[in-house]
Amino acid sequence: MTPMPPIKKNDEVFILRGKDRGKTGRVLIVIPKDQKIVVEGVQMIKRHTRPNPQRNIKGGIVEKEAPIHVSNVAIVCKNCKQHTRMANKILSDGRRARACKKCGNIIE
Repeated sequence: MTPMPPIKKNDEVFILRGKDRGKTGRVLIVIPKDQKIVVEGVQMIKRHTRPNPQRNIKGGIVEKEAPIHVSNVAIVCKNCKQHTRMANKILSDGRRARACKKCGNIIE
């Protein structure tokens, strides 16, 4: 079984590798089985679709986001506004939380 990626839906991420290097975007979908995520406006591909009147789909060339591996992104800390690695911090009540490696604040 593959471990869950530490990135969650609606997190702000910074792209480290690929043609969109340097961009930031919001995570739309997390695919834990493949350790991939879909980021808004990043890794755009063109998909040729057939029209389907039953599902109200128009035909043509549609641009949509493709999955990107979680190792190619870094989470953006809301406090220090920089991309960073994540640390696990144990809170006073015993729960684990994601924390920024640079400033130490909890990411939620």
